[in-house]
Amino acid sequence: MKIKHSDITIKEDDPFENCKLNRKIYAEILTNIVETYPEGFVLGINNEWGTGKTTFVKMWQQLLNNQGYKTLYFNAWENDFDKNPLVAIISELKILTNPSNEKIFKSVMQKGSILAKSILPALLKGVTKKYIDTDIVLEAIENTTKGMTDIFEEEIQEYSNKKQSVNEFRTELEEFIKKSSSNKPLIFIIDELDRCRPNYAVEVLEQIKHLFSVNGIVFVLSIDKIQLGYAIRGVYGNDNINSDEYLRRFIDLEYSIPTPSTNVFCEYLYHYYSFDDFFSSSERIKTSEFKNDKEQFLKMASLLFLKTNITLRQQEKIFGYTRLILNSFPKRNYVFPHLLFVLIYIKVIKSDLYSRIENNAILLQELSDEYSELLPNNLQDKDLYGINLLYIEALLLYFYNNQQGRLKRNLFEVNTDGKVIYKIESKLEKKINQTTLAACIESISRSWNLDDVQITYLLNKINLTEPMVLL
Repeated sequence: MKIKHSDITIKEDDPFENCKLNRKIYAEILTNIVETYPEGFVLGINNEWGTGKTTFVKMWQQLLNNQGYKTLYFNAWENDFDKNPLVAIISELKILTNPSNEKIFKSVMQKGSILAKSILPALLKGVTKKYIDTDIVLEAIENTTKGMTDIFEEEIQEYSNKKQSVNEFRTELEEFIKKSSSNKPLIFIIDELDRCRPNYAVEVLEQIKHLFSVNGIVFVLSIDKIQLGYAIRGVYGNDNINSDEYLRRFIDLEYSIPTPSTNVFCEYLYHYYSFDDFFSSSERIKTSEFKNDKEQFLKMASLLFLKTNITLRQQEKIFGYTRLILNSFPKRNYVFPHLLFVLIYIKVIKSDLYSRIENNAILLQELSDEYSELLPNNLQDKDLYGINLLYIEALLLYFYNNQQGRLKRNLFEVNTDGKVIYKIESKLEKKINQTTLAACIESISRSWNLDDVQITYLLNKINLTEPMVLL
């Protein structure tokens, strides 16, 4: 049994075989675009953190490899310890060297070393010596990097000379790409750029534009534009900078991977974390009251995720945590899977609300209102098939009321005519046409096995304050 979601195995012969989000079609679309514009461009794959971009681009990379493309993958976040991304990017290109293009790569290295700004002389000499045999060139390079070297200072001051150096670098680089990638463009994937140090992220963008934008290279930037925008504004010290306009200078085509069906992903996570080992165990399937656990659990998960549109990574974590919590329940015990998931969801996503529930710091009417706000508006009959949302609300209110040691009259009272008056008005009743909250509370109050259950029965499990059941 798993407690967290592991990286998906990417098979060489069929990279999308283990993809449960049906994303192969999007990789094929992007491949068609690359085929249409082989001269090169910059593609930005823009999705929020935690939506599976890294897995997708790695699967796509293998698909491209299988179709004869040369590809490179560069995790910018893992390499931002170096001050100059030029060194890291050129180092990635080294992977493409072979006897037929090694000479031109040495030239690329030579031109690139002249442009590098922040490399220690000894390091530069050690890196370059592998590719440049002339002592005269080595001496020249060392001279360019002494502190702020004389030659490098001249390069800064002499704009025309520096422009010539850039042009020479780009010419050599384009020639190297031609000799390395046959008739297909090189696909250079840069991932996690939005997680880098802001200065490093912006330098990567600037160097791609000014140094590496040559025929034959398709750069793929896997980014979250919102997060990268924060980095851009931070570097320039101005919150008023339009980061979208800034990024348009670098990105020729933007693409967003469509969000997968919430129901499909919940089903996948349910099976990935082996929930059936609990819900369909021999001990539980013998009890008729537990037969709908799976359906109710999945339905509630889908509804909650649909309302807030939380990331795939957050969904994974909530499912993994829930599976862990189930280990604290004996398999013959009540779990109230729908309500359990609601409370775990609140703990992870709305921790302030969870704290108020835990500390008896919320009124019953407020709790009812908060529960209603968790769920999507305009619920349809198909959304409610197999689940009674008002009954779950009634359980939440009833168990919470019991936790406080309150009398049932906090939920309802009987007037002088013997009529039962319910005090909580559920906003959810206006969204759906199910039975009333009052009827659900009345049903619970008549159940001998639920009458004294307190919300702490579930909270203690969620807070991991009770021992796990050995499997």
